[in-house]
Amino acid sequence: MNEPHAGASPRENSAGADSPHLDRAEQEQAAEHSAPHPLVIHEIVREEGEVAMERTFAALMWSALAAGLSMGFSFLVQCILESALPKTDWRGLISSFGYTIGFVFVILARQQLFTESTLTAVLPVLTRRDLATLGKALRLWAIVLFFNLVGTTIFAAILQIRGVFSPEVSEALARVAMTPLSADFGVTVVRGVFSGWLIALMVWLLPSARSARFLTILLVTYTVAVSKLTHVIAGSVEAAYAVMIGAASVSDYFFVFLAPTFLGNVIGGVSLVAIVNHAAIAPEISDMPPQRQD
Repeated sequence: MNEPHAGASPRENSAGADSPHLDRAEQEQAAEHSAPHPLVIHEIVREEGEVAMERTFAALMWSALAAGLSMGFSFLVQCILESALPKTDWRGLISSFGYTIGFVFVILARQQLFTESTLTAVLPVLTRRDLATLGKALRLWAIVLFFNLVGTTIFAAILQIRGVFSPEVSEALARVAMTPLSADFGVTVVRGVFSGWLIALMVWLLPSARSARFLTILLVTYTVAVSKLTHVIAGSVEAAYAVMIGAASVSDYFFVFLAPTFLGNVIGGVSLVAIVNHAAIAPEISDMPPQRQD
């Protein structure tokens, strides 16, 4: 199979673009159905990171806060399903679909989620390799992570209002809330690595998913849920709720859940997706004309 040459347009790299058996209209049709070249995906994701890093503090704050609030529905819907299902071995296989809801809301609404930025903000750093870009990426991480966590805490506090949900749902909330606090530091880190890996991989997959974006989000986040992996934002709603009902302490939130999950998500997203996928594209980027790298 011929590799696309550096500097070629996406259309020129599309399947059927040079086929002698297709007329121009058929070549266009083939191009519409071909998967983007990895370099194209890399540049789409990198550009998302560049745009995010240039956003104002207020824009990032409100978007990250909205994302934290939206992620609360992953916890809530999962517990609603748990409360409605019989106590069987397969209950978790069904209720895990509820966990996907928050991710669907956040990603389709284009809200700022921290674990997405472990890929989008890192690709510009790896491409430009300067301190200014690194500083912008760290600024983005700090703002988005902080206000994601603020949003999850607000959502957990709202769930404390009595009478809004049935006793069965409240019981499920209390039970599921202990999930991200159920393992020791090392196990939680490893679970976080897998979770960060999957979420960053999902971001890489979305540009080529086209009309299957919803299904891609659903399948990846369902894998996170059914495997009981730890996600620093989705899990924050659960851990914060556990603290508010007195089932866990504040130190449990920070040192049993937040610290190891954050570490694992960053390792998974940055090292296993961002660096590896960038390494596969780096030789082609280095061969680009200078204007293609701006």
